[in-house]
Amino acid sequence: MIVSGEELGRLFDECKRSAWRFECQQTYTMPREQDGIRRWRVGEPQPEDHNIRWHGTVGEIVGSDRSIGRARVVRRPLSEYLRYQLDWGIPGNIEAGEDIRILDVTELDLDLPDQDFWIFDDSIVVHLNFESDGTLINLERIEDPDLTQYLELRERALAHAVPLSEWNART
Repeated sequence: MIVSGEELGRLFDECKRSAWRFECQQTYTMPREQDGIRRWRVGEPQPEDHNIRWHGTVGEIVGSDRSIGRARVVRRPLSEYLRYQLDWGIPGNIEAGEDIRILDVTELDLDLPDQDFWIFDDSIVVHLNFESDGTLINLERIEDPDLTQYLELRERALAHAVPLSEWNART
């Protein structure tokens, strides 16, 4: 079932325990990020309010004793978008309270899907469907998902993922 951005937002508001994302695209072409990428590309300083709406969502979740996290899949050489995300996006998200782990698959063969998804309270799955260039097609709530598959994927990803600081020290 296709859901709107507002409906996805409600899932963050209504989750009781956790929200977790498998994030695997190497490039996203999100219109709202284009100005930030342009500024980052030319070396401008990061604006203080960069990603402030997301930081508010994260703060509300962790402030109410719920968890939010993700495994961010990366492959070297890093795409320009990933370099931007690792410089301007992920550090602020971590500071806001999101548990983001980096899963570098450059030299790993983990048989991971190329499908981004959120899983809420280990029971609701929403796919983020993208064009090959990283343009979002839609958000799709999966009816009767095979939860074992998603939970096993999360465990496999997290078993090989590391905090950003540890990944930075390795590279």
